[in-house]
Amino acid sequence: MKNINILGSADRMLLAAIDLIAEKGYNGVTTQEIAAVAGLSEKTLFRHFGSKRNLLDMAFDRYHYAEEMTKIFNEKLVWDLQTDLLLISRTYHEIMNRNRKMIMISIKEEGNLPGLREITHKSPRQLMGILKNYFTVMHEKGKLIQTDPEVQAWSFMMMNFGAFMNDLESYDNFSSISLEKFIRESVQVFTRALTP
Repeated sequence: MKNINILGSADRMLLAAIDLIAEKGYNGVTTQEIAAVAGLSEKTLFRHFGSKRNLLDMAFDRYHYAEEMTKIFNEKLVWDLQTDLLLISRTYHEIMNRNRKMIMISIKEEGNLPGLREITHKSPRQLMGILKNYFTVMHEKGKLIQTDPEVQAWSFMMMNFGAFMNDLESYDNFSSISLEKFIRESVQVFTRALTP
């Protein structure tokens, strides 16, 4: 966990909630425990968030990856398929690994908390739209073969999500293949298949 002493009270609450809910489950944690770990009062928690559920929902909104990925697409692409896909893939894994506890919460609690599925699927849907647009523009620039951009966006996302999920709870499932090697090889195959 980040050093919560230097963060604002809202961020301290969010990070404490993520840590505790990942460890004990949503129903296994009280707002009093979250406030205590954050070094704040329960009253402060309710003033900022209103409820434990609002706190969890805000954590997903605040720390998921849609905003960061949008910034990459808006500011850092060079319109070279391999270079861009390497950047996208590496950034995706960096963010997902940073948010491991949130991903574990979403998997464990999705069926228990109404509406959580919609919240946790917001960022992937946004990334899907951004990738689809990227592949469309790359085709228009003559840098991508004629293909279904939505299918390619889905394929690229699932390839990376699958690699992340493989290592979610243990890094030794395929220990002979490093994440970086997977990223380089998979992007190379993807690039070769889609370049005119």
